[in-house]
Amino acid sequence: VALAPPDEFSARLEDMGCRFVPMPMDNKGVSPIGDFALLLRYRKALKRIRPDVYLGYTIKPNVYGSLAAHSLGIPTINNISGLGTAFIRKNLLTKIVQGLYRTALRRAHTVYFQNEDDRQEFVRSKLVRIAQTDLVPGSGINLTAYAPDAKTGKTDSNNRHIKFLMIARLVRDKGIGEYVDAARKIRSQYPQARFSVLGFLGVANRTAIEKEDVDGWVEEGVLEYLGSADDVRPFIKAADCVVLPSYREGTPRTLLEAAAMAKPVITTDVPGCRETTDHGVNGYLCQVKDADDLAAQMAKFIDLSPSDRLAMGA
Repeated sequence: VALAPPDEFSARLEDMGCRFVPMPMDNKGVSPIGDFALLLRYRKALKRIRPDVYLGYTIKPNVYGSLAAHSLGIPTINNISGLGTAFIRKNLLTKIVQGLYRTALRRAHTVYFQNEDDRQEFVRSKLVRIAQTDLVPGSGINLTAYAPDAKTGKTDSNNRHIKFLMIARLVRDKGIGEYVDAARKIRSQYPQARFSVLGFLGVANRTAIEKEDVDGWVEEGVLEYLGSADDVRPFIKAADCVVLPSYREGTPRTLLEAAAMAKPVITTDVPGCRETTDHGVNGYLCQVKDADDLAAQMAKFIDLSPSDRLAMGA
């Protein structure tokens, strides 16, 4: 049984064999009244379903779904797939979220993390006990579906028509601002380099990028906006390098997908991202929130020979 906010993908869960139960929630809302109402909705649904185990993903299902499950004596397993804005931008909200996690995870059977940094932060902050935790490095990639292209060897020979691709929800914490600034710097030096972005606009997040900003970047000619897509494989296949300058991740699926398709990656030296990349081997690491360093790593990639880029992807 899958409990989630209803959207255009809900029917697919049913096609996969799940029974879908709509669970409306305001992902970015911080209203105590709204969150208490969500807790009651979870409790009502779980009381009716009576599952053997409750598995929570993302902050609100992990907190309010777990609290509802505990109140009904239902065992819980939680997956902390990333720490999100509340932990990146330390403020009062961080303290509130920590308190909610501490309460909700106290009786969890197991709490999974996707990188060691996140696990240690929760243990240090006394949000979980180390004995409760385990590590699953990412959500996993289907290596049959995501495989190197047989024609990958056909690379631009003059080292300048390089195509960079960023796949992410369009929020500032993914590093979209640094990507745009780095693209401007690179295009002044390598005018034939190309930069594109694939991902949802209008995301329910406090750091969401406005459509006007994206339209401005496109009009400026600094990047191409590809919209969003159910299948990212054609876009990864068409790129020379996949870039994610995120401020923090669990284990970013887009970089795992790129690596599975033998594409080099450039990402930030932060928890979650650094786990995917050996600097100078399968890609490059740059400093977080540093467009100059990101541009330097991009330039380094452009200056590689075609055979070195292929070796890096392999």
